Amino acid sequence: FVWTLEVTWQLVRTRLSMDAEFDQPVCKKKKLWETVAERVTASLQEAGHPGGTVKAYECDLKWRNMLATYRKNAERARRLGAQSVHWEFFPAMHDVLGRSGDEAKVQRKSKPHTQKLGPPLASKHFTPILPTPALPLAPQSSRPSQDVLHLYLELQERKMNLWMQQKALEERKIEAINNLA
Repeated sequence: FVWTLEVTWQLVRTRLSMDAEFDQPVCKKKKLWETVAERVTASLQEAGHPGGTVKAYECDLKWRNMLATYRKNAERARRLGAQSVHWEFFPAMHDVLGRSGDEAKVQRKSKPHTQKLGPPLASKHFTPILPTPALPLAPQSSRPSQDVLHLYLELQERKMNLWMQQKALEERKIEAINNLA
């Protein structure tokens, strides 16, 4: 499947419109991605766009890649200002996903005695389980531990992305085998 600009915009609009459904703690993401794929395909066919149908795993993988790009741009916007980001999908995604990150920040600040964890992840769907840190015997700077935590979260995110890509590849292999039978 070829992701043209028009198809990509349709994916972004559809996925962002379903953000509340994806945010539910108990939901089947696979079913939601199937719905996204159906809606994107239907709207493209209505618009007379040739190119067949888009599959759920293709939408999921494309969204994960776009989410990674969004996170990099969100960090850039936080450091250098919104005018430094020139990615065309950023404003639309930031209107929905940026709000979620801001809400998470407010919740963390409102809780007393919580450790600041660094910049919030834009994805509300990936919450790593971290061990409770032992109390230090002597007062130490919290900066190195935040750097380590940030690196750990990035590593976990990369592992998750690689796993999803491998899963999508395996699903494509299975689909190809089934089509041969």
